[in-house]
Amino acid sequence: MKLKQTLSVIALAAAAVTVPAVGAVTSAHADTLICDQFGSATAGKYIVMNNRWGTSAEQCINVTSNGFQIKSQQGVAPTNGAPVSYPAIYAGCHYGACSPGTNLPKQLSSIGSAPSSISYGYVGGTYDAAYDIWMDPTPKTTGVNQMELMIWFNHQGSIQPIGSPVGNATIAGQTWQVWQGSNGQNDVVSYVSPYALPSLSFNVMDFVNDVDARTRVDASWYLTSIQAGFEPWNGGAGLAVNSFSADVG
Repeated sequence: MKLKQTLSVIALAAAAVTVPAVGAVTSAHADTLICDQFGSATAGKYIVMNNRWGTSAEQCINVTSNGFQIKSQQGVAPTNGAPVSYPAIYAGCHYGACSPGTNLPKQLSSIGSAPSSISYGYVGGTYDAAYDIWMDPTPKTTGVNQMELMIWFNHQGSIQPIGSPVGNATIAGQTWQVWQGSNGQNDVVSYVSPYALPSLSFNVMDFVNDVDARTRVDASWYLTSIQAGFEPWNGGAGLAVNSFSADVG
């Protein structure tokens, strides 16, 4: 699992330094409650992780068949710093934990498409609802990847991504503000929706190809995981990934 640590007050999103966290992945049934800091469970062909890396306060998530809901989130972090956690569901490999039957890591040049869909449930609080897509020049299954691609479907409160805005992109029928930066350990490109998107079906490779055109990423790199979840700074109980799917062809 991923443990993220705050770099400085300029690291405003959870795309912060990452180091491995220890935790076994267990099999989940519907309504499995996870409160362990780095507890995780399989949900069909995906892994759901609690990933409470930035606070000692309680956070519990309820795992469903293809998503999760935050049941309790007691952590609080200043909005000029990093969030308290990134509870998420993912396909692929992340810090040594690979989702069941995944074909990731896979070289970008060999990927025809990567259809994904998401349905989010929103409540109050200060948070972003974001995909976290990881790429690296090598087929890594653990450790820090060199490129983090984030897609912000929604954000509330005075928070912003790593780096600074560099323009706009039209992808998946939506216009996104594009941010670029680095947290000191990996590069980050973030696509920020100007309004809350409750759901979307899209091809992950459309975003990857845009990153390819903007950065040092090229077709020889590897896609290692596709993740979707929340980065809360405060509040967030009731936030939900109602459903998630991701396939890499």
